[in-house]
Amino acid sequence: MSDLRLEAGVTESPYYLRRQRQARARRIRRLGLLGVIALVLGAIGAAIVYAGSPATIADGIKVDSVDVGGLSQAEAALLLERRAASSRGKPVTFTVDGRAFKLRASQIGLKSNWAAAVAAARAKGDGFGPFRGFRRVELRLFGGDVAAEATYDKNALKHELARIGKVVDRPHREAAVVRRGLHASTVPARAGSVLDRDAARAAIVTALASMSRGSRVALPMKTDEPEVTGPMLVTALRQTRAALSAPVVLTVGPTHYRLPRWRIAHLLELPAKGATALKLGGPGANEYFERLQKVVNRPPRDAQFVVIPNGIKIRPDKEGLVVDVPKTARALLAASVRRVNRIAPVAVATHPANRTLADAQAMGINGIVSSYTTYYGGVANRIHNVQVVSHLVDNALIAPGKEFSFNGTTGERNAAKGLLEAPVIINGELENGLGGGTCQVSTTVFNAAYEAGLPITARTNHALYISHYPQGRDATVNYPDIDLKFVNDTGHWLLLRTFVSESSLSVNLYGTPQHRRVESETTPLVTTGPMPIKEVPDPDLYVGQKVVEQAGSAPQSTSVTRRVYDQKGKLLYNNTWYSSYQGDKQIVEVGTKPKPKPKPKPKPTPQAGGPTTSLPVTLAPTGPTDTAGPTDTVPTDTVPTGPTG
Repeated sequence: MSDLRLEAGVTESPYYLRRQRQARARRIRRLGLLGVIALVLGAIGAAIVYAGSPATIADGIKVDSVDVGGLSQAEAALLLERRAASSRGKPVTFTVDGRAFKLRASQIGLKSNWAAAVAAARAKGDGFGPFRGFRRVELRLFGGDVAAEATYDKNALKHELARIGKVVDRPHREAAVVRRGLHASTVPARAGSVLDRDAARAAIVTALASMSRGSRVALPMKTDEPEVTGPMLVTALRQTRAALSAPVVLTVGPTHYRLPRWRIAHLLELPAKGATALKLGGPGANEYFERLQKVVNRPPRDAQFVVIPNGIKIRPDKEGLVVDVPKTARALLAASVRRVNRIAPVAVATHPANRTLADAQAMGINGIVSSYTTYYGGVANRIHNVQVVSHLVDNALIAPGKEFSFNGTTGERNAAKGLLEAPVIINGELENGLGGGTCQVSTTVFNAAYEAGLPITARTNHALYISHYPQGRDATVNYPDIDLKFVNDTGHWLLLRTFVSESSLSVNLYGTPQHRRVESETTPLVTTGPMPIKEVPDPDLYVGQKVVEQAGSAPQSTSVTRRVYDQKGKLLYNNTWYSSYQGDKQIVEVGTKPKPKPKPKPKPTPQAGGPTTSLPVTLAPTGPTDTAGPTDTVPTDTVPTGPTG
């Protein structure tokens, strides 16, 4: 008995019981682990079964609500393109505010990227081995939808929204101040209703991108609230009424301009279209201030050199005046909204002259340096050209050390500057050309610089000798290659002035008198070759007859030496200018008309009653005889004109 009780006590001890519980727990864990392993193995097996081919899209996937499960990417893309072509070619009806509008996908250039959508659909059910199977099991149970990315022409959609909005929009009205005659009042604001562009844009794109074309799609409207209301214009209305209550006076020094109420009314820009402030502006204000500027504005006047008998004086400069329109407008508006003291000054800005009196005095132009006069004649066009070109060089200012260029001063001499055709020397012959007479001016300018003792850096003689110019002191020009140039070496500015009369041209150089002594030595004209002769056939003259139509001249040459001394007798310059002149062709008309044959002598007639003695009879010739000589003509002087005088 004691042994049995002992054994029972041992088996029922806490240690023994704990060992039993641990053993049971181990058995349960082993069974659970085996179950999990079996479950995982079963799931893996099922995943392997449902994994399918990676080249096909998982079952249960849709692209824009079209089932593409089990298809290859190419098959799915082709299916979607066909569905889209059949559905998107049909319009979608959009309704807004009781009106219907039909739109097609092509109207906004809508296109879907089916290839990208199919690739995304395949990626949802893709993966390695069993993992792909797990994903596909989930998609088969719960499904999946992929939206294709749609692109569209934003400008085209904006145009369609504007077209719809033009029909349905009822924009708000801002409060405004209005004028009827000279009385002002306010127009109250009013809310409006317009198409909600942002929401409508999203709704249109979504509906046109969809494959379905069933029910109508409503587009939203939104309230369009005004930004300016009546209470916000109380101050502007009060100012407008004050502005129209009485005239305003503008002052410019001692001058007053009275603006009546009706004039002020046309200058006001009343608050409207969201504005809240009273302003001056609009066509009426622009017109008024333009007129005011024409009356008040004065361009600045430079200090001028005025020629007086035996000298020159300086007329002082004068500042320019310009109306400051913005500042004047502000002053006028401020005066108009006041009940009293309705006077506003015109704001005027001054503009200084480019050459002030002090500037002109510092230039040293205080006396005459040299002067030269030439006389001219000829046709009216030539005299006209002399006057035009003289004005082109008149008032030319030459800085100390600078070179004067005749061509650079006149620029191109053309018809646009008023030049006409007149006799001109071209290739050594006198012809008609544009600008004949120009060389009269260049020759006179050359001699003025010559007598002033200035360094002459470019001078060309005429092709033909012209007797009424100083021998060897003519100067031809032709734009742009043949020029007359000289340098101002006086240390002060020079002013070139021209004085034109009906028969003479004078060129004066003003500056600081240098009191230079100029000595000239001219060599005689010498003949350098035979006179050129040009024979011209004349059918009115008999063969052998010659008539001098134009007397010519032989080629000639000469030279002029100039020595320039300063007032102390020091030699400054010793220059020689050589001139070679072509011969002026003698034009001889040569007869080409055949001479008439002489008439035969008549035979003597016997008289009745006997022979008689006939006396010889001499008949005078009826036509010109061989002894007829050429007729002399009186030679005439050529006149320098044109590009070469």
